[in-house]
This record gives sequence, structure tokens and C-alpha cells, in this order.
Amino acid sequence: MTSPSPSPPARKRRRSSARTQPKNIAALEEWGLSPAQQRLLVIAGSVAGVLVAAVVLTFAISAIGNDFVPERATAAAISTRPRPDTYKGWVSPKLFAPIEQNTADPAPLTLKDVFAEKTLKEGKVTLKLTESKLDAGCSAVIWGQELASQLAQAGCTQALRGAYTSADGRYIAQYTLLNLRDTTAADGLVQSLTAGYRGGWVQALESGGMLFPPDGHTEASGHAMGHYAGLVWIGRADGADPGQKDDFVSLSLAVRGAEKAVFRRVVAVSPSAAPS
Repeated sequence: MTSPSPSPPARKRRRSSARTQPKNIAALEEWGLSPAQQRLLVIAGSVAGVLVAAVVLTFAISAIGNDFVPERATAAAISTRPRPDTYKGWVSPKLFAPIEQNTADPAPLTLKDVFAEKTLKEGKVTLKLTESKLDAGCSAVIWGQELASQLAQAGCTQALRGAYTSADGRYIAQYTLLNLRDTTAADGLVQSLTAGYRGGWVQALESGGMLFPPDGHTEASGHAMGHYAGLVWIGRADGADPGQKDDFVSLSLAVRGAEKAVFRRVVAVSPSAAPS
């Protein structure tokens, strides 16, 4: 015996459901959920109602695990924080052995120590200091919980930042010098940033509208020098990728002119370290 055909209202409901489901799936994708997580939510119930969807989403995320963070939400949070696209770190050379411990070099740094020179030059690149700032402690000058914890453990007592623009307006740069406990702490910091710089970095100084754009291309490097760690951050002012005419090597070397302050500390502690 042939089963009776579904009533017109039933067919209409099925067609309506078929039209709605792709929109629901799209909404789940926008939340950054994986296909498996999407299926879990679809099975749990419809996402047509905003309140119901919120309750189900909370339940599903709890079931998946407390460490779950939607991929797109994470990307959105990071995108609001300017950070470099590339990073390289170097441990402290033997030259800085006299200031391995901050106890050997206890006098606090000043802005005049580090940013006394208002113009830095290397090759065809000339940088002009546009802003500088000294912070007692490091928590206010960085973002990222893991980086904040590491700097606290490293005994960071000072953070000095200087912002630069090139004379031709083509480049922007920032130099950050961190005063840490010892060489081990400085080496550990610049090395850990090789993997962690995307999840935690220094705050950019604003100077006359200069700000590293979140979507612009920038590059960075970290340099341990005894118990200090210097962070170089450079880029084009328009945020574009470097081209054949861009000399990022000279740009990086120019901004590192601020490190003369650290060399003077080495000589002060160990005069024999001065070049003959």
C-alpha cells in the first residue's frame, strides 16, 4: 500500500529547513568552528534563535574543552595589535660579559643615555627621533600575557622606547631597550620571541600620527647585550612590503645606533673593553 503523500504544509517546512541550513552552517563557520564542531551544534539544536544559539554554543564549547578559542576570534584579536611579520633573535656576544648581571651595572638608564642622538644614519638611510618614552617596569609597554609573565620573571625594571621616521618620509622605526636581570634572561627573551612574537609584542609609540598599521608589513629583530635586550621594529611608512629599492638592512643598523648607550655601560664597568 502506497503511503500517503505529505501534506503541503509538511513539504513547505522541509523546503524551508533546506534553505535555512546553509545559512546556519555559514554562521557557524563565521564563529571559526571546525566541521566537527559545526556538526555538534547542528545536532544539539537549531541556531535560528539567537538566544538558543548562544546557549548551545556555550555548552558545546564547554564540552569541547576550556582551552578552545575560535580561530577567527583569535585572528581578530591579534589583528588589532600591531606586530611584526618576521622576527630574528640573537643572544648576547662575549663583548657584553662585563655587564652580564645588572648588579654590575646598577645605575638606571635615562632617555638622555639612550636617545641623546636625535639623528641616526647608516648608508643612505637617515632617521630622525620623533618621540621617546621611559617606563619603570615593562607591563605597560607590551601586550600578550605570556610575554608579560616572561618579562616579570626576567626582572625587567625599565623599558625605553624611541620612535623614528626617515628624513625622506619613506620609513618608520622603533627601538625598545629592556633592562633585565641578567644575560640568561635577555638571551631567553630574544630567543623565545622567535616563536612567540605573534602572540605578544611591544606597544608602538604614536608620534605625529606615526603608528605601525596592523595590516602593514613590518620586520623585527631582538638583540641580547649583557642584561639588556634591544628590540628593533622597522617598516615602510605606507605599510607596503619592501621592494628592490628598500634597504631594510641599513634601516635596521641605523636604528640600532641607540645601542651606543649599552656599549658605554660596558666600558664604564670594564675600561679594558674599550677599543684601543
